[in-house]
Amino acid sequence: MRSSGWLVLLVSLALSSPAQNDAEVPTNEKAQKTYKQGLEHLREHMTASALDSFKKADKQDDGHCLPCQKKMIKYGIELGEWKTAEIAGEELVSEVQGNNNIALAHYHLGIVLRDQGLEKHKDEIFARAHDEMTKALAAAPNFPEAVYVDGQILAHLKQDDAAKQRFEQFVKMKPEDDPNRQRALRYISAPELARARMAPPFSITTTDGQRVSLDELKGKAVLIDFWATWCAPCREALPHMREIAKKFEGQPLVVLSVSLDDDEQKWKEFVANNGMTWPQYRDGGFKGPIATLFAVRAIPQTFTIDADGVLQDQHIGDAAIEGKLKKLVGRARELQAAHTPK
Repeated sequence: MRSSGWLVLLVSLALSSPAQNDAEVPTNEKAQKTYKQGLEHLREHMTASALDSFKKADKQDDGHCLPCQKKMIKYGIELGEWKTAEIAGEELVSEVQGNNNIALAHYHLGIVLRDQGLEKHKDEIFARAHDEMTKALAAAPNFPEAVYVDGQILAHLKQDDAAKQRFEQFVKMKPEDDPNRQRALRYISAPELARARMAPPFSITTTDGQRVSLDELKGKAVLIDFWATWCAPCREALPHMREIAKKFEGQPLVVLSVSLDDDEQKWKEFVANNGMTWPQYRDGGFKGPIATLFAVRAIPQTFTIDADGVLQDQHIGDAAIEGKLKKLVGRARELQAAHTPK
């Protein structure tokens, strides 16, 4: 999972808004056919071929194909084709009109550069990303996502005071129960975490009515288990997961099982009949919000997160993770002891 996968989701949502959907087509007739081929490739889950089609359609449209550019950014980021995504971002910036569209265009280009900087570990790329976010905010000052991402970028540039100012600005823009606001509050107190491989923030309500917010679990290790009743390997792994939940009960570890079942009743009956008494949540499939945040493509899959919210490991299959969990729990206890008044 990319460290910024949940922010890629923000980009995907913005690029898929009603004003920016598949009803948009290139102006050139040849480009229209090539663009439609790209959409068909997407329906067949052939993302690389789709990206090639969008690149070709944009070229056929002399670099003026806005829907092509949006797809090139989205899937260029997803596939790590930075040059393609960057070219599309620059074209988009030069094409759009109106402050909101200009702000979005600079934001998208900034995201491309931010993610490229994360992969290549180059400050000059982060500096360019910061420049794009600055331009986005000049066009639309009340743009929370740009404020937040700029805070991350500044943190990677080791400009912690400026980063904290951005996160403080973002906090004022969001309601108290917003998961990203809760994450920003952690970055304000510990800006170095904005440079870490943090697990994506989320907030859910489990079957027993318990609200679980990842950032409110600060100080506890977390094990997230993605599974489904229809998954035979998941059913085989269930006794092991039950054993883990029982073994670490009462310790600073939260075990959360996230089901990809679409049949709610079948899932509830399975949970009840199999003594799954630890926190349970149904996400509804691979396209569910939590599965999307964690880029889950196969199950059973587990993610271990430390007491600071940093993603440690991910495993596909029924991996032996007790040793890792013991270390994470031990670290969580140390942190709790350090923050306990004497």
